[in-house]
Amino acid sequence: MTIPLADLNAMAEADFVAALGAVFEHAPWVAQRAAAARPFATVEALYGAMRAAVETAPDTARLALLAGHPELAGRAARDGAIAPDSIAEQAAAGLDRMSDAEYARFEALNAAYRAKFGLPFILCVKRHGRAALLAAFAARLDSDAATERRTAEAEVLRIAAIRLNALVSGEGPLRTTGRISTHVLDTVSGRPAAGVAVSLHEIVSETETALVARAVTNADGRTDAPLVGGRPVPIAVYELRFALGDHYRRLGLSLAEPPFLDVVPLRFGVAEPEGHYHVPLVATPWSFQTYRGS
Repeated sequence: MTIPLADLNAMAEADFVAALGAVFEHAPWVAQRAAAARPFATVEALYGAMRAAVETAPDTARLALLAGHPELAGRAARDGAIAPDSIAEQAAAGLDRMSDAEYARFEALNAAYRAKFGLPFILCVKRHGRAALLAAFAARLDSDAATERRTAEAEVLRIAAIRLNALVSGEGPLRTTGRISTHVLDTVSGRPAAGVAVSLHEIVSETETALVARAVTNADGRTDAPLVGGRPVPIAVYELRFALGDHYRRLGLSLAEPPFLDVVPLRFGVAEPEGHYHVPLVATPWSFQTYRGS
């Protein structure tokens, strides 16, 4: 259930703070400071007030806001010793399914980061796949203290924007979601290809992939819903796999066995979590092409 923006505008300050106090981790003072700017015409304006509350706060409060975040992928996340929202966000990135060796690597990175910067490593995990997350961790360890603090604050604001957008309904929502979609065009018949099984996989490493979604194309050659939608698309390399051979077998087309094209893979990268990645397949039994559509 979301909270209507109009209801937030009408609440007593204490109720407003109770409703939004967890948007910024362990920092209900952000909502308290933003309450004075009511009424808000849009969700974007509400977020702007909360962001301004952070950016104009004393340095000690801003530093405490960073220090209050849980460590990324620590054993506390796996064992349920951090806040439920943070557990869910880390689980969405697959951090609850890592091996002991992977946890050990993350804990070593956390320790190195704390030793250098005196803060937990903060990243909006909903915007990153596991490989991108590790790359960001390693890159940021090479940063200087001033730059890293600005980066950490920016990540806190990203996390808060996603939480707020999921919590509050009303005019002017924030842009916090992206999409991956596809369609299949059979150029032999010159028509959309219906009934093609499609699966989307995240490429985690050279030896590991993670299934993200499965679907079957409809009469328009599209899936009934985006393969990823309603959330940020994690930064990652992905692979779409199309069961093209099965499609032509159903049509009764005579194919050699095994056919020249059976399961067609399309590998692509996502660098914009709030972007729309439309990745179509244009195919015959002997050729295919793709492009980034709209």
